[in-house]
Amino acid sequence: MMTAGSRGDVAPYTGLGAGLVRAGHEVTLATHAVFEPLVAGSGVRFHPLPVDPRAELHSERGRRLHEARTGPGKLVRLVSMAREAVADLTAALVEASRKGDVLLVGGALGPLGYAIADGLSVPALGLHLQPLHPTGEFPASILGTRSLGTVGNRLSGRVVTTSVELVFADALRTVRRRHGLPAVGRERGTRTPRPVLHGYSELVVPRPRDWPAELRVAGYWWPHETERRLPEELEDFLAAGPAPVFVGLGSATVPDAERVSREVVGALRAAGLRGVVQQGWAGLAADGDDVLTIGEVPHSLLFPRTAAVVHHAGAGTTGAVLRAGVPTVPVPVQFDAAFWASRLTALGTAPGAVPLPRLTAGTLGAALRRATRDEAHRVRARELAARLAEEDGVAPVLAALDRLRR
Repeated sequence: MMTAGSRGDVAPYTGLGAGLVRAGHEVTLATHAVFEPLVAGSGVRFHPLPVDPRAELHSERGRRLHEARTGPGKLVRLVSMAREAVADLTAALVEASRKGDVLLVGGALGPLGYAIADGLSVPALGLHLQPLHPTGEFPASILGTRSLGTVGNRLSGRVVTTSVELVFADALRTVRRRHGLPAVGRERGTRTPRPVLHGYSELVVPRPRDWPAELRVAGYWWPHETERRLPEELEDFLAAGPAPVFVGLGSATVPDAERVSREVVGALRAAGLRGVVQQGWAGLAADGDDVLTIGEVPHSLLFPRTAAVVHHAGAGTTGAVLRAGVPTVPVPVQFDAAFWASRLTALGTAPGAVPLPRLTAGTLGAALRRATRDEAHRVRARELAARLAEEDGVAPVLAALDRLRR
């Protein structure tokens, strides 16, 4: 398996890999070296890749992402930043892939992973955490949520897939030369779809009716987690009063962490709620008897014990909140976050989104009051969590692997 990006782009594959190991497969996860601890105890082998995604987001290039106010603007900056990182990844990915009989390619590495598979003459299966292929039913997930009509939606998807190809253009030429591939090959998997499974539930995003048969929705791949208890300080805080609100922006970064932290605390107190604030990559922090600042903890242990979850609406955290069955207030920051925030609102588990540029004590406080006091949000969240618990996202991947190896 290969993937790249932030923690949310990696963690689901650790759980999927562990499931494949239990079924008798030998699995190696190739991703950034900083994420090696995520596979500890899973039975999944690890192959480190260069590039520290956190350092990239905190670099000058990463900070420029916040200067763009629109989805297309962020896409342009993202392409520029990613092209510089891909060159460093290519050699390590080729080295890791030489040992595999099948390549499982995370969506972020699609064209490059498929080119490597072709060069090594091994089958490949796409594993996506977002709906990346064009469809007329909704616009590209990283370009906003406003429908552009059937033709416009599909065109926006093609714009994104073309942009992804630009990210990998130089790396693809290198792989082609090394393996003697033609200038236009099967690696253009975004336009000639290969088998792809999507690691989310159709209960959350129904499969588009205009997708080709090769594109399927498997269900969520829950992260592998070894911890069985929360830190003692957090346990004491949970026991000391009513269920708190969790606030965390995961691997998203913000231009002014101090301001965001101040507004978050103001919102919690205005709504009469206690809070657990996760530092995350944004560096949030809060002080007081009614708030606690924490580092990384397993979402599966903490989220079910909260009154609500405020989060950056990344694909992984969105799944974790739905699994926990609690109301949520999404604060979309970047990339596909607005897409997932809109899905949470449409599903009825969130009263609405509070985008980062509009986050104040007033706007977030009002959303928290709605999320925690309107019982409909909690009921809907619990119902959806119960249905998600019945799904098995690993089984479709095992079936797809069987088909590939026949």
